[in-house]
Amino acid sequence: MYPISICPPRYSVIVITGVPAGNQALEALAQQLKKLCGSGGTVKDGVIEIQGDHCDKVQAKLSELGYKVKRAGG
Repeated sequence: MYPISICPPRYSVIVITGVPAGNQALEALAQQLKKLCGSGGTVKDGVIEIQGDHCDKVQAKLSELGYKVKRAGG
């Protein structure tokens, strides 16, 4: 499994990189994470962006789904 990096929120956006999936799978994962956090977000160039400071929720959900998660930055 590839490590997934979760960057801390800058301008209230979490950036999730390194997810080994196609565009449709990324869209589905982003939809799950947005619903979990109750916020908006998008998928751009293989990167998921979630609005707001939800790092802990996102990290827990990705770990639950079997991804190896690494928090990047501060």
